[in-house]
Amino acid sequence: MPIRFADRRNDHEAEIVVIIGKQGSEIPIADALSYVAGYCLGLDMTVRGREDRSFRKSPDGHAVLGPWLTTADEIADPDKLPIELRLNGEVRQKSNTSELIYGVERLIEFASSFYTLYPGDLIYTGTPDGVGPVKAGDMILVTSGAPLGTLEVAVRARTAAT
Repeated sequence: MPIRFADRRNDHEAEIVVIIGKQGSEIPIADALSYVAGYCLGLDMTVRGREDRSFRKSPDGHAVLGPWLTTADEIADPDKLPIELRLNGEVRQKSNTSELIYGVERLIEFASSFYTLYPGDLIYTGTPDGVGPVKAGDMILVTSGAPLGTLEVAVRARTAAT
């Protein structure tokens, strides 16, 4: 992952990501999970600064996904998934999706009240306490155990061409 603004604080945010599988708008909470294709791990990086948050979260390479997509039928309850982030081997974030403000069904209901959701749309579920800075040379590991796996991300300085 390239650090585009090395002179500013760049924070890690480990998240579970919901991948939408079919089109829907104004989706009732009771039907929300039927719109999910699958789940994966995500790293939602944030550059600190005065710009609108949408700009500070979207530099190239700052929304990492992986290591694979786990289909919805393989996750019994998306609101009971452990998540942990290690920075250079040190645990920085450790929690469970049960601790999030909105569960997956509520996130889908809420998002679809504003936007039509399409197959392939991603919903990052939110991050637990422990958000902190990263710099070039750091190694980030995000894990939720089986079946979501472990996402390993090397942080590097961005060059003009990359």
